[in-house]
Amino acid sequence: MNNQKTLKNLMEAFAGESQANRKYISYSNKAEADGKKNAAKLFKAASDAETIHALKHFEVAGMIKSTVENLNDAVNGENHEYQSMYPEFLQAAQEEGNQAAVRTFTYALKAEEVHARLYQEALNNLEQEEEIFYYLCPVCGNIEKVVPEKCFICGTSGAKFIKY
Repeated sequence: MNNQKTLKNLMEAFAGESQANRKYISYSNKAEADGKKNAAKLFKAASDAETIHALKHFEVAGMIKSTVENLNDAVNGENHEYQSMYPEFLQAAQEEGNQAAVRTFTYALKAEEVHARLYQEALNNLEQEEEIFYYLCPVCGNIEKVVPEKCFICGTSGAKFIKY
């Protein structure tokens, strides 16, 4: 039995549900900032529902592999983003004079390079038993293994980093 169309549909559904998740989180944050608590809660619940859908589609598509395979996939994805995708996006934004896009693409490019390094490090040290904590910059997405004084990418205070 050929499942190519179903696999394509599962991956398209995964992408759509994943995007809806993030979109509804953004809408929830805006509604909360506007003091619209009920709308904020509905958007948050819908965001979580979209996450459930996305995760199940991804699983059924057979995309979750061994941890080694998943780390290799993550390294390759992050490398593509900071080496190819974001430089192209950044150039177009600069040519068009869109400074907000230049800033967000620059932040992402620099953070994705860090992510690639951290994934590779995790892959190289997969058998390490000592627990490692990670700290996320809530502004640019940079991840550190120690809380910095300030983010080297966007300058956000280390006190605002989120611990994982």
